[in-house]
Amino acid sequence: MNTTHNQNLTPYSQKLRKNMTKEERHLWYDFLKNLNLTVHRQKTVGCYIVDFCIPSKKIIIEVDGDQHNRDIDIQQSDKNRDRFLNEMGYRVIRYFNHDIDHHFNEICDDILACIDGKK
Repeated sequence: MNTTHNQNLTPYSQKLRKNMTKEERHLWYDFLKNLNLTVHRQKTVGCYIVDFCIPSKKIIIEVDGDQHNRDIDIQQSDKNRDRFLNEMGYRVIRYFNHDIDHHFNEICDDILACIDGKK
């Protein structure tokens, strides 16, 4: 069984790429797209679609809305998802929309530190 890709999720991931949130677009167009690394957006990994994936560094970047901070069920789902992705060898880093909007440069620096293995 291929645990790195679920063909059934491909149409949904394509739809998500076309309809990224404002914060996802900002992070993609103003930073991630310009990295000298392959970065996938709305990538299927196992039974999940992750916001951004840097496969060569085994890093997944998630951009979360406020509901991820308020809703206990979503928090538990995020923990289960992160556990699965960690077991696949990925490091998951999460940022809130608010932080993308108000601390963009710090987020970019943090991502670079993770890529360079300094964090």
